[in-house]
Amino acid sequence: MRDELSEMLELKNLPRTGWVRSGVNNPESVAAHSWGMAILALRLAPKELDLMKILTMCIVHDLPEVRVGDLTPHDDTSQKSQLEHAAMSEIAPEWLGLLMDYDSGASPEARFVKQIDKLDMGMQAMLYQSQQGIDLSEFILSAKSNIYDRYLGDILT
Repeated sequence: MRDELSEMLELKNLPRTGWVRSGVNNPESVAAHSWGMAILALRLAPKELDLMKILTMCIVHDLPEVRVGDLTPHDDTSQKSQLEHAAMSEIAPEWLGLLMDYDSGASPEARFVKQIDKLDMGMQAMLYQSQQGIDLSEFILSAKSNIYDRYLGDILT
């Protein structure tokens, strides 16, 4: 059990690839991104949605990256979903359904979490831009183009 838990906690040491590729100094880890999403979800989740499901999805949606890596649109992502589902089946099969829901956007909670994922990325890009003086507008534009809820989108303006 300790080995399994230790593997999951390795997400704290996995830097987000997009930030590394863009030259961000001391980029956040995948786990820090998941925490950011959870905080945003706690503040912004609509009351009619299942908050426990949302928070769990925020925390576990990138867990397979501990084995697959943090793939970005700059990488070959043709097998990303299959690789991540296989990894989740081995790491934590009890959360595979949540990952599949997230990937497909089948539930209202999954669709909300997908937007929160982009919102966290966009806000983090804005922070890095102001702190480090580097141009991360591609991340902000990507986030804005993937957020369809006006209230969430307005946060990035």
